[in-house]
Amino acid sequence: MRLGHFERLNPVCPHCLWTRGTAVPLALGVVEVAAGGEGRDVRWGTLLCTDPGCAMEYPIVDGAPILVPDPRGWMAANGHLLTLRADIPPVTDGVLGDAFGPDSAFNATRQHLSSYGWDHYGDRDRQPGGEAEAAGSVVRCLSAGLGRLGPLPAGPVLDLGCAAGRTSFELAGRTDDLVLGLDLHWPLLALARRVLDTGEAVYPLRRSGIVYERRHAEARFPGAERVDFWIGDALAPPFAPGSFALVTAMNVLDCVASPPALLHAIDRAVAEGGGALLATPFDWATQATPVEAWLGGHSQRGDDAGRCEAVLARLLTPGAHPQSVTRLRMDGEPLELPWTVRMHDRARMHYAAHLVALRA
Repeated sequence: MRLGHFERLNPVCPHCLWTRGTAVPLALGVVEVAAGGEGRDVRWGTLLCTDPGCAMEYPIVDGAPILVPDPRGWMAANGHLLTLRADIPPVTDGVLGDAFGPDSAFNATRQHLSSYGWDHYGDRDRQPGGEAEAAGSVVRCLSAGLGRLGPLPAGPVLDLGCAAGRTSFELAGRTDDLVLGLDLHWPLLALARRVLDTGEAVYPLRRSGIVYERRHAEARFPGAERVDFWIGDALAPPFAPGSFALVTAMNVLDCVASPPALLHAIDRAVAEGGGALLATPFDWATQATPVEAWLGGHSQRGDDAGRCEAVLARLLTPGAHPQSVTRLRMDGEPLELPWTVRMHDRARMHYAAHLVALRA
C-alpha cells in the first residue's frame, strides 16, 4: 500500500459506511514490513477504524489492504487464496493441476488468470504463441470511452473491478493524478501488484484441457508510480462522497449482486463535474447476480422486458426508475464494442460490450 495513496485518498471504514452510512476515517495501525523510499510502501500491517465503537481492523497483505465491509467473511471465503504461490515451477504446477482435477478451485483460478492475463498483457507478450495481436479488448474499450468523455476536472481516478490491473495503468498514462485499482479477486490483484512491483506480467496461458503454459511479458507503463491496488468491494468503495474525478467500471455491472447498487456507488464516488465509464456485455450468471437483479434478460413486466440496455438507460436517468441514480447522466449515445475472452487455444468468446460515458 503506497502511503501517498492512503494519505491523499483518506479511505474510510467500509464496515461503518456499509452498516451506518457513516464515513469514519481509517488510521494506519501496525506496520510490520515496509519498503520503498523512507518506508512509503507498506507491505504487511493493519489499518484501524478510528471510531472506538467499531475499532474494526483491516489487514494489509503483501501490499494490498483488504478494505471490505466484512473482512472476516472475506477472509473465511478467500483466505486460502492468499497462500497461492507464483513461484511454483511449471512442471510441478501442471502435476498439481492434474491432481486437483479440472473442476477444482485451483484450475478455475488458473482459467481466470489465463483469460484476464492474456487480455490485459498479451499484447506485450513477444514470445512465440502469445497471440499478442488479438489481446487487449479492455484497453480498446477504455480508449473509446475516454475519447467520449473529453476534459475532466483534476483529481484522482478509481478503477472499480480492475482485475489484473491493465486499465489502472492505462488510466495513469492518460491522466495526471493518482489511480487506484479496486477488486475483490485476490489472484488477479496479485498479478496486478506483481506488474506494479517488477514491471513483468506472469500468468498461466491455457492451451487445452488443463494444460497451461507460463507466460512472461514485460509490462512497464508510464505513470505506474501513481498507481496502487487494493482489495475492496465495488458496491462499497471505502471513500467519502465525491472523492474521484473519474470512476471506471469495465465489465463489472453483470458481475455484482446488485447492479443498481453499483451504479449508486459510482454516482456517490464521482466528484461534481467529474465523469464515469461503464462497460458491460450483460452476460448475466446466477453465481454472480441473482435472476431478480438482472437488468432485463428474463421475464418481467413492462415494455423493457428482456432489453437490458433500456433498463440501464432508465437507471441512469434521474427519476425514470425507482432505483435511478441521482446525479450521473449519460454523455452522448452508448457505444457497442467487440470484446474477446480467450478460453484456450481453440475457444474464444466474443461479446458486444455496451459502453456508456457518464457525467456528474
